[in-house]
Amino acid sequence: MIVPVQMSRRRGFTIPEIITVLVVVAVLAAIAVPMWRNHLMRVQRADAVAALVAVQIEQDSYFGRHARYADGAQLATPSPGGLGLAPRSQRDLYDIEVRSNADGLGYLATARAAARSGQSGDMRCVEFTLDNNGRRRAVDSEGKDRSADCWR
Repeated sequence: MIVPVQMSRRRGFTIPEIITVLVVVAVLAAIAVPMWRNHLMRVQRADAVAALVAVQIEQDSYFGRHARYADGAQLATPSPGGLGLAPRSQRDLYDIEVRSNADGLGYLATARAAARSGQSGDMRCVEFTLDNNGRRRAVDSEGKDRSADCWR
């Protein structure tokens, strides 16, 4: 009886298969990483919004006690003599500044991306502002109004 000789098969991947997989992974990464970065910046803008809303709440309370708004020097001063807020947002992504009018009957609170924070690369929403009338504004790196995009 004659037994047929079987050729042994090698198992594994060929070089063209490996290169194809690497190209697919590189293309997916080239698309996904920038999209993830944009999403992360958009989500982290909520830190600026929350900080400015906290300033608004504390300013309203301060105005009720003193019949004027607090100025920037009183931002970190504990209540009732000040607002009792940190000069940085809760997640340390934005620097918070408050300026009041000379008569104390108005204020403008500003949040700017802190240097060396993840948000410093966000060119779409560079600065957020909120005033005593509740007007919300945001500008991009060129100074164009982006309020509708940034305050959502």
